[in-house]
Amino acid sequence: MSRNQIHLEFASKTPFAGGVTFGNTGPYERLLGTASFAIDPNEKDLPFICDLEFAPRNPEGLVEFKTVLDIVKPVDMNRGNRKLLFDFSNRGGRGAFTRLNDGGGPDLSKESYAGNGFLNRQGYAVVCAGWQGDLVYNGSNVVAFLPEARHNGQPLRGKVRQEFISDKRGVLSMPVSGNANIQCYPVLNRATATLTLREKEADPRVPLPASEWDLAKAKEKDGKIELTPSNVDLHVKGGFKTGWIYELIYDTEGSRVMGLGFLGLRNLVSLLRYGKADSGGVGNPLAGLIDKVYGYGASLAGRVVREFVYEGWNRDAEGRRVFDAVQTHTGIGRLYFNMRFAQIGRYPRQHEEHSYPSERYPFNFSSVPDPFTGKVDGVLTRPDTDPLIVHCHTSSEYWERHGSMTHTDPRDGSDVEIPANVRMYMLAGSPHAAIAADNPRWAGQLPPNNFSPQPFLRACFVLMDRWASQGVPPPPTRVPRRSDGQLVSPEEALKKFPKIPGVNLPATPSRLPLWNYGPEFDERGIMSIFPPEAVKGKEYPIQVPQVDADGNDLGGVRYPDMQAPIATYIGWALRKAGFAEGELMMTNGCLKAFARTKAEREKIGDPRLSIEERYPSHQAYIDIVKRTVDELVTEGFLLPEDGECYIAAARRKNPLDPSVTIEPLVTAGKDE
Repeated sequence: MSRNQIHLEFASKTPFAGGVTFGNTGPYERLLGTASFAIDPNEKDLPFICDLEFAPRNPEGLVEFKTVLDIVKPVDMNRGNRKLLFDFSNRGGRGAFTRLNDGGGPDLSKESYAGNGFLNRQGYAVVCAGWQGDLVYNGSNVVAFLPEARHNGQPLRGKVRQEFISDKRGVLSMPVSGNANIQCYPVLNRATATLTLREKEADPRVPLPASEWDLAKAKEKDGKIELTPSNVDLHVKGGFKTGWIYELIYDTEGSRVMGLGFLGLRNLVSLLRYGKADSGGVGNPLAGLIDKVYGYGASLAGRVVREFVYEGWNRDAEGRRVFDAVQTHTGIGRLYFNMRFAQIGRYPRQHEEHSYPSERYPFNFSSVPDPFTGKVDGVLTRPDTDPLIVHCHTSSEYWERHGSMTHTDPRDGSDVEIPANVRMYMLAGSPHAAIAADNPRWAGQLPPNNFSPQPFLRACFVLMDRWASQGVPPPPTRVPRRSDGQLVSPEEALKKFPKIPGVNLPATPSRLPLWNYGPEFDERGIMSIFPPEAVKGKEYPIQVPQVDADGNDLGGVRYPDMQAPIATYIGWALRKAGFAEGELMMTNGCLKAFARTKAEREKIGDPRLSIEERYPSHQAYIDIVKRTVDELVTEGFLLPEDGECYIAAARRKNPLDPSVTIEPLVTAGKDE
């Protein structure tokens, strides 16, 4: 019998989205409150939680913590579809209504938050709860309040490495966490702290003299710099150089037991699915009304889902399955947060945070041997409780996030068989993070690629639901495969890329050596090498999609923009001059429009056919888009309502008209 306790407390019940009615489901309501936990640290078969032995105990010997709980449900649950969607939070944000409903925003009471009502019209109860314990709570984000680990009554001490890159001019100081919404590990001793600077990731680290930086918060007032001493802020005299990498290594204290966040999610979702009431008798608002439980997570939250399953949290304390099926998007790698002095939001890219742990063996859903350690492991190793998985990603993942590792053998890069309970789909031509073309923060050489993945995600969500609830399997996995010549070395892809005037090519994708973080890292979650060391001669084989004559990626699910192209939609983007020029830009992609006319193309020497050479009329363009839409709808990769949006966009955006902006048919990133 489990000794774990959970207490629900709802502070408010308010209409959702202004009380609007969603088809047959009717209006929705929002229950906002907290879930408080007291868990047994000696629970049988409890997955590993770093430093759990140092978590404070209450008089019953239980470990206490709590989380923000947010439930959006039909007012009349009998009109719902008896399915719960758990929205895995990304840095305290809610993602399901943004990605699946084209809605979102800061205010759940506004009708606009529900967007197109996709989830609501189908009758889902949507739940979000905090798991991340290093966020600054602002009253509206979804966070977990986790205890600090203490040894003999004293906080644990250790060392941390922080990295800072400013893509905004004039930044004088930053919190040492790198972001104002992340709690800081304080600098205990400036004399033992080191600060280095380099323009590019591969450049040697150059120590910044102690006279050039302070532990202080800085602001400019009346032309003068005012400093407020602070052990949680870094000030660089003259301001941070844009695009350059600053690295601060220092002694600190105050590590939270971050792994408790997953335990809380497991127990909470299990209660909502199976329980009638909490430990104190407070009724479960979904009791007896849920038959299926799904999870959704994008980007960091997608890695959360993969790690949650890998660590064994999809089996509750009674041995029951927690999630029937999960959908991830751009969740490459796994989330390394179950460690001492975790830095949850950091993740490796080619330029930014390149050596932070996230891509660590095992990479594949199936068990494949690791060439360097001899281990044989996979993300899915518990067939009795593993969920069905629909894993979606974009072109960017291959260049910036080592995406090929999720479906190739780490020993030689060959294709790996995908397990029967997994489907993987790449949305060709799309970026990990879409950003508006006119965003003032953009520091790329070419306009950003704002190709929206949201219609694709909705379709894949429906495929997942049919699979889990009706037993109808989705279409086979569709990713670039090496055996088809669609997945190649970066050098091969760059050699094939057309020589387009004004388009520079990256020197390299994000490489993936075997990193040495110290002898206790893998088993105990304790990092001891700062900065980590790349093990000489041990590097995993990174591959990227091959491209066609236009520079567009081969393989994957190909939306109308790829089958009726008017531009090259590039999964990577390069930083412009003054911002570490030539390095890859975050996880964004870029776009290079085709010339409108043959004369224009020939004048600039563009090898890609012009728009007028491809489409003799606007109607000819519309016809190809419509044919593509029909094919995708038939396959299940596009919903009919979204297909109509694509056709309407093709009619509205005549690419032959010089006054029409060349952009994807359906865009995203307007609010980024």
